[in-house]
Amino acid sequence: MPELPEVEVVRRGLDRWTAGRTIASAEVLHPRSVRRHEPGPADFAGRLAGRTVRAPRRRGKYMWLPLTAGKDETPGEALLAHLGMSGQLLVGEPDREREKHLRVRIGFDDGGHDLRFVDQRTFGHLMVADLVPDVIGGSAGPGLVPEPIMHIAADPLEDAFDPEVFFRALRRRKTGIKRALLDQSLISGVGNIYADEALWRARLHWARPTETMTRAEAARVLEGAQDVMGAALAVGGTSFDSLYVNVNGESGYFERSLDAYGRRDEPCRRCGTPIRRDEFMNRSSYSCPMCQPRPRRARY
Repeated sequence: MPELPEVEVVRRGLDRWTAGRTIASAEVLHPRSVRRHEPGPADFAGRLAGRTVRAPRRRGKYMWLPLTAGKDETPGEALLAHLGMSGQLLVGEPDREREKHLRVRIGFDDGGHDLRFVDQRTFGHLMVADLVPDVIGGSAGPGLVPEPIMHIAADPLEDAFDPEVFFRALRRRKTGIKRALLDQSLISGVGNIYADEALWRARLHWARPTETMTRAEAARVLEGAQDVMGAALAVGGTSFDSLYVNVNGESGYFERSLDAYGRRDEPCRRCGTPIRRDEFMNRSSYSCPMCQPRPRRARY
């Protein structure tokens, strides 16, 4: 599933290709892709037609395109997108061949590149949502966020992220540190890959009880998350297959730089000990048995 760096790469591409353009029409080819838009596909398409797109925004794994009815109006709604497991937002010439798993197509009144939502597994979704005041604040937008994601916490790359609030919340959770990192109400944008990478950098096991974390350890985890996400952004994110691509259909290259995730039995880049794979929440967790020793009291 795309995580924060991959979604940010897509957002930056959308900023180049969609900001300032006016939507002429929207075509829903698979209703499941707009299932969260409760009024239905026809209402979804009708709400987009004639709207001008403003600079795309992001919080965690969600991104949105603020919409206005005129060039000088304050956005009141936004096109909210979550890529799910395999969603892609692609731009290209409007007369190009339709993709096999094309779900939604958005055309613009200038006749230029269109925007397409392609989703093989249909776990992703688009919806038109009201914008409401951002109670967190910071860099997510001009004081507004889509109403359905009001509960999403700030992500570690936002100015609004407060390390002290994060630390206090960790101590109250009484769970494992990796499970806490995946809790989008605590810290958004961190998924399975970057949680493993951040914990490897922090030298902490994924089952470390959060109530035993020190302030310094929490800071190491945050620093690890920020470092690995920044590095991933620089090379276009992580692509293990063709399902994650940027708006031009290109894959990211950070997979080649991963230190823990997906490296079962390969030597740790710090100490040479073979990386261990554990079952975790119906997924996998990767760690170094030497650098990240299992705590005597583990939480799952």
